[in-house]
This record gives sequence, structure tokens and C-alpha cells, in this order.
Amino acid sequence: MKIALIGYGKMGKAIEEIALQRGHDIVAKIDATGSLTALSDQQVDVAIEFTRPDAAVQNILFCMEHAIPVVVGTTAWNHEFARVKEAVDAKNGALLYASNFSVGVNIFFEINRRLAQLMNPHTEYTASIEEIHHLQKLDAPSGTAVSIANDILGSSVKLERWKLGEETAPEVQPDELAITSFRQPDVPGTHVVSYRSEVDTLEIRHEAHSRKGFALGAVVAAEFLNGKKGIFTMSDVLKITHE
Repeated sequence: MKIALIGYGKMGKAIEEIALQRGHDIVAKIDATGSLTALSDQQVDVAIEFTRPDAAVQNILFCMEHAIPVVVGTTAWNHEFARVKEAVDAKNGALLYASNFSVGVNIFFEINRRLAQLMNPHTEYTASIEEIHHLQKLDAPSGTAVSIANDILGSSVKLERWKLGEETAPEVQPDELAITSFRQPDVPGTHVVSYRSEVDTLEIRHEAHSRKGFALGAVVAAEFLNGKKGIFTMSDVLKITHE
């Protein structure tokens, strides 16, 4: 495939390495000072977008206007999802988005959903989430933590919303789910879901050792998206079905 990288920071470089290893060509690398117009003169099979929340939507819309399928790893733009969906539908385009492209994390999502269902009747337990990322992480909580939280809320009879604490756990009401975000040097990404009661604690944890897992998942997602039309997620890529 001919792949364009929209965003050429640490993630972009990791994606480039994996893509080349898998036999693909990188036909454009657009960093923070670059312009998307460079894509107009290129044959692009799929673009992979890892930039900033304030840039992601415009990047997606540009790709739709130029008939470029796009894999989006940027998070914290979903409040504009309706606008993006309208553009994808209008242009008969192709979009694949995920809060996290790691295969392990997407399996973790499924375990979290099932655990939340099992814990729902046991109201003596208090659920909470912790996430740790590198200092350059722009959004808090992480998109992955928000996905985890929303799946817990969707299975809970008592929890209605999540509440963020940065570097220290927030004080929460009985109907609030605590998310604590930590920013530390050189941490690719760690997420922990805990259920605590007076008698015990149950935890599930995912810890990324490097960016390679995210990069590999993004390239696999691009391979999946090539030649397709519509909107997809990593559940489609991994053939995960939700009951």
C-alpha cells in the first residue's frame, strides 16, 4: 500500500518503521509544520492520522474531500463525531478510528466490559480507573481511559458519570466513577481498573512496554481499511463481536 502519515512525531516514526517492515510505501510524511495539500499530488491508498485533538477533524474532512481513506488515532475529538460521520457518508468515504490500536488493549476492553457486567450486582464494590502516560500526552484522561469508563458506566446501575483527578484521585459522589491521570517520563501507557470492597480488591491491568504495539495495530487497521467504504473500529479489524 501507499501510506501517508499525517503526524510525524514519535508515533508517526514508529508507524513508519512497522509499515516499511510489512512491505508498504510511505509516500508522504506531514509533520506539525507541513501542509495537507502535499497529499493532493500523491497517490495515497490510506492515510494514518496521529496529531492533535484540535487538528484531527479538519484532517479527516480533508481526507474525505480528497477520497483518501483515513485511520485516526488522535483522541478527544469525538464530540464532533456527527459532523465527521456526515462527511464520510456524503463522500462515500472510509474512516477507521480507535481510542487505542493495541491488540492487547482491545482485548482488555472486552475483558473490562464483561467484568463490569459481572460486578454490576455487587454494589459493595467501588470501581475506579487509573491511567499513566508520558509527559507529552496532551489529553487527560486518555481516550483509552474514557472508553474504559464509558463501558463501565454502560453496565452499572449506580454509576452515571466519570470524574477526573490529575495526579491525585478525585473526590466522588456515589454515582461517579473516579479516573486518576498521572503523567510521568517515558511511560507509553498503563491502564488499571479496580473494584474495591471492605474485604478485597479485584484489578485488571494493561501496561504497554513500547509504542510498537500501537504502531502495529495502526498499520494492521490501514491494511483492513484499504478498499473499503464506511466507518469502522478496531472491533471490526479484530473480528470482536459484542453480545
